[in-house]
Amino acid sequence: MKSFWKYLLQRNIAKNWLEGVHYAVFGLGDSGYQKYNFVAKKLDRRISDLGATAVVERGLGDDQHPSGYEGALDPWMSSLWNMLYQINPKFFPNGPDFVISDTKLINQPKFQITYHEIDEVDLQSSSAPGLDHVLMQTGRARSMSPGKVSHIKNIPDCFLKMIKNQPLCRAGCGKDVRHFEFEFVSSIIEYRVGDVLEVLPGQDPAAVDAFLQCCNLNPESLITVHPIGMESRHCDAEGNDYKVPIKLKTFVELTMDIASASPRRYFFEVMSYFATAEHEKERLQYFASPEGRDDLYQYNQKERRTVLEVLEDFPSVQMPFEWLVQLVPPLKTRAFSISSSPSAHPNQVHLTVNVVSWTTPFKRKRAGLCSTWLAGLDPQDGMGAYIPAWFGKGSLPPPPLSIPLVLVGPGTGCAPFRGFVEERAIQDVSGSAAPIMFFFGCRNQENDFLYKDFWLSHAENGGPLSVARGGGLYVAFSRDQPQKVYVQHKMREQSQRVWNLLVEGASIYVSGSSTKMPSDVMSALEEIISKEAGVSRETAVLQLRRLEKDGRYHVEAWS
Repeated sequence: MKSFWKYLLQRNIAKNWLEGVHYAVFGLGDSGYQKYNFVAKKLDRRISDLGATAVVERGLGDDQHPSGYEGALDPWMSSLWNMLYQINPKFFPNGPDFVISDTKLINQPKFQITYHEIDEVDLQSSSAPGLDHVLMQTGRARSMSPGKVSHIKNIPDCFLKMIKNQPLCRAGCGKDVRHFEFEFVSSIIEYRVGDVLEVLPGQDPAAVDAFLQCCNLNPESLITVHPIGMESRHCDAEGNDYKVPIKLKTFVELTMDIASASPRRYFFEVMSYFATAEHEKERLQYFASPEGRDDLYQYNQKERRTVLEVLEDFPSVQMPFEWLVQLVPPLKTRAFSISSSPSAHPNQVHLTVNVVSWTTPFKRKRAGLCSTWLAGLDPQDGMGAYIPAWFGKGSLPPPPLSIPLVLVGPGTGCAPFRGFVEERAIQDVSGSAAPIMFFFGCRNQENDFLYKDFWLSHAENGGPLSVARGGGLYVAFSRDQPQKVYVQHKMREQSQRVWNLLVEGASIYVSGSSTKMPSDVMSALEEIISKEAGVSRETAVLQLRRLEKDGRYHVEAWS
């Protein structure tokens, strides 16, 4: 896609280059983010500018819609078929609304399972030492997974062991945020502040066993998984063979999200072909139809029903393992902002994690897979889990020592900034480091002031956050007074000091929830620039855009 986009942006392409080409664009987006469906909008505009003709107006799917992105996709698809029919009726000889009634029609699965006898298999790896064995198992399973991102991501960068699991909120306050510390137990990976750590979560063994039993699968079977038409053996770039057989149960544990993610609509459609009870078949067919979309949303996405729960609700369905491998959502790594400095903590990496839990509309308790799993690990357990981990660049580049910083990080958005402050405190041996203004927000001073002692210690005695150095720590406790107070209010209170730092060349970093916070912070900065520079709001907006373009305004936000 990147190559395609670069190609479309070439300056030597004639303006009418795509004249005579008909196209349609549908984007998958989430209106919780500032740049909602940005890619689809830009792509549509560029193809149109090059002379192509849109068959239908672009469609914008929104995961915030009550029916998910399919709420916009279904009517868009219907209008697309109708327009194509008008362009050329031969596309649809029976009309655009014709539905094939033969319910036995179904594609073949895209993946093939090969079962192996034990005497075929080289079992040398099973006698490998503990960590080596886990590494091989993880690499093999994930190299065979349909959900793999790339071969590079199959094998973890390293394995970690938890050495600290510390609650950061007062017990009983309704929130559970943890500080986790990990040690490298395999190779030490060099990382920088602002980087992210991706963790492959463990799954509940009871849920895995229930899934295997529900699907009549033999956990001890030795299998390889490969796309139809490809040989089952496959070597990676280094020549290592990661398509040797693996236990079916291990493959499920490491690659298939059976008890956390909700299945997509196509899962219900395929289930309908394998339902033997007529009432179950009818209900599944209804769920898979555009008419049943809203009811499916109420049953599935809104309740965050898992694959295991859905299969248990339709006991007559026995889907072949090939289809399950293809359709069960892949077990994904979870990415967290690193909250430590490697200079301050050699051989360690720290995370700040909100332990996610909620109640569905039907009062069912739900919990985040990875955060709950991490919170349940005991650092004192001598047989603690080896945690597969990958390191990656975040969207917050590490700032040079000489640049002043304005940091805005409410809640767990403070995580990367803990690393920033640690790094600057370590580097600031001569007292020459530029100052940091940090705006933190939480509900209550007593309940969830994350890392309170840490921030206060660096705001005193000439630390990076001290007012004497030109920095400062400003905390918004939203619920400690009748009027709600958020980080943007604290920023406006410090309007002149924020402006002074910007004039001195400060960079702005914003981290936290993608709901309203980033746009509210941007609005506050527009006000500050307009007020302190004596310019119009429109000019202030342009100045902020310039900061962004110059690499002085960075946002890391998540839903």
